[in-house]
Amino acid sequence: MATSKKALCVGINNFKNYPSAALQGCVNDAHDMSALLQKLLGFQGSDITVLTDAQATKATIISNLKAMVDGAKAGKYSYLVFSLSSHGTQVPDLSGDEPDRADEAFCPHDLAQAGGQWDANHVILDDELRDLFIQLPANVLLEVYLDTCHSGTGLKAIDMLLDRTPRYLPPPSLEAFEEVESKRSRGLRHGMLEKGMVHNILWAGCRADQTSADAKIGGSWHGAFTYYFCKEMNACKNSLSRADLLTKVRADLKKGKYSQIPQLECEATKRKVQIG
Repeated sequence: MATSKKALCVGINNFKNYPSAALQGCVNDAHDMSALLQKLLGFQGSDITVLTDAQATKATIISNLKAMVDGAKAGKYSYLVFSLSSHGTQVPDLSGDEPDRADEAFCPHDLAQAGGQWDANHVILDDELRDLFIQLPANVLLEVYLDTCHSGTGLKAIDMLLDRTPRYLPPPSLEAFEEVESKRSRGLRHGMLEKGMVHNILWAGCRADQTSADAKIGGSWHGAFTYYFCKEMNACKNSLSRADLLTKVRADLKKGKYSQIPQLECEATKRKVQIG
């Protein structure tokens, strides 16, 4: 019976081909999540891979995730955690099954474009993550934390303050932007937690129509969602249910004048229990 844990924590502040898109809190997020897993959730340092900046190419991220899934399928792991802090973006629905939709995507360090669109070899689609995670056995728990955003439509003036940056990159050309702008975002729930993945858990830093903030809090930069999630987990020492924890994190963000509303997608029974 599998008893081991495995985690991948990714944080990307700098993007090889887009230096002007740099963020400041994503690397801190990756280290904060790694520390939290070790302090409160029974992970050993050897159970956790942390990838930051130049380490966090698409190929390396996907390779690590595949190794985690393969290990779980072989019975080595019963609990997997994947955290990602970076820019989100959008691409036209590449599968073609929902032509009125746009797919959510994630920006690795080596993000690049091919013509007017993002290069599929250098952007991570939510469909790709779903296709990978759907292979997990039903007795393996996967918990995913995504401190990104996938739409610029929710931008407000407060999101553009000097101590806040939205974690969103628009498509790389006017044509590509117009192709997704008129389409509806599916939302990460539909992209990653479709039928067959109900036993998994997804935390998202904001709703599909909102932005997640890269923010200066307490003198250093963090993802606003990750910062308050770690703050409340440390305060309660993992004694709260996921639902109660979500309530506290949402309240912290509201008090801090952040418009984003974190989302928790999982079975109702898993909302009522502690993490891990």
